[in-house]
Amino acid sequence: MGRITEELVRQRAEHNNCEIFSLEEISLHQQNIEKIEHLDKWCRDLKILYLQNNLIPKIENVSKLKKLEYLNLALNNIEKIENLEGCEDLQKLDLTANFVGELSSVKTLKNNIHLKELFLTGNPCTDFEGYRQFVVATLHQLKFLDSKEIGRSERIQALQSYPEVAKHIQEQEKAYLIKRRQEKEEAQRRIQEKQEKKKKNENQKKYNPGYDGRWYTDINNTIPYSATERENQQKAEEGNEYRDLVIKEDDEEERAFWEEPTPHTPEARLEAHRYIEEKNKAKEKREQTKKEKPPRTLIAPEGRILNINEPKLPFSLKDDEANNQFILDLAVYRHLDTSLLDIDVQPTYIRVMIKGKAKEIIVAKQEVSTSKKPSDTTKLQKNQRRNEYTEKLEVDPSKYSFPDVSNIVQEKDRIGQGPIRLQRQKTVDATGNNMSFDDDPDVPPLI
Repeated sequence: MGRITEELVRQRAEHNNCEIFSLEEISLHQQNIEKIEHLDKWCRDLKILYLQNNLIPKIENVSKLKKLEYLNLALNNIEKIENLEGCEDLQKLDLTANFVGELSSVKTLKNNIHLKELFLTGNPCTDFEGYRQFVVATLHQLKFLDSKEIGRSERIQALQSYPEVAKHIQEQEKAYLIKRRQEKEEAQRRIQEKQEKKKKNENQKKYNPGYDGRWYTDINNTIPYSATERENQQKAEEGNEYRDLVIKEDDEEERAFWEEPTPHTPEARLEAHRYIEEKNKAKEKREQTKKEKPPRTLIAPEGRILNINEPKLPFSLKDDEANNQFILDLAVYRHLDTSLLDIDVQPTYIRVMIKGKAKEIIVAKQEVSTSKKPSDTTKLQKNQRRNEYTEKLEVDPSKYSFPDVSNIVQEKDRIGQGPIRLQRQKTVDATGNNMSFDDDPDVPPLI
């Protein structure tokens, strides 16, 4: 059931900074609303209210909207015009394509003295003989009825024939109300019959809720194609057939529902809405169940190893007594690389896993090394060795030796050569008589 909530109103009040107290215009169309509520308390300043294409059966809770000028209730389930006396500034009322059959209810609009336009097209009351004359003569303030202007002469004629037309309208309205009472009873009977039929069909259907689409057999039974395997395979096929049958039955049921002739009544419109709502919920539930796959089970609760053939590949398990061995013959996909098969052989079972396509490509590139060139292999080995050592910015003097810059030039080669090092040159006695030699400091040395 659609309801008018504060969150919905604030969401529709984006043009007013989501403020609802000072809101003057709001559109709540196509929200499956089934009751008008809260707006007379939250939005007292409303001037324009759009509520078309909903499921509203009654006009209510709008009498406190004193400033309301335009009310659009087209395409709803309204059967009577009421509760609008408090809308003092109402100028335009749209009730197109509703189910107003009590034409005399337009008299409640006499107090809306500012009402200029009224739309009743598509309502049962428009089929009454004298409908337009009755409305024109009843509501003197109207300027337009069903988008057609009301002329002065038309109003005078309607007022002149009003007593006779009003009596005729009253008779037609009485007949219509009797018909509506019968339609309501018929609709109630049809709904009850459908509910009983639906309940009966659900009781007749037998479905195994534990089936998850896989084929389970007892692996301890080594006889190929045993009765257990055939039974489980039959269950799986029946499960697939059941799903196809459910989809087919849903399609047939939906086609029968829409092709079935129904009267143009509020009950029929509401029933169609309920049917669409149930179908959407069932579809969402199926999609959610389809997305949420059950966890993979390899061992039964009682401890038995299960034979799971998810890809449905043909296989056979033979007992070779002559050679004291079991032979598993499994047919895999053509051109499948053997590196993509994971085989686990245990004393009680054999598990073969076929990896996913996306994962296969990545694993294959990492595992295959024969396609690499010798030069690439050498570079890779060097890089691996280099990565084994920790590189440091500091120099370890125990591992590395550097030349001493201070000893690059020998002492004897750089004596007296420029500013590197200046030494006083020793004088050598040419005669060899060093003892009688007097060193005069004022005499410069000989070069």
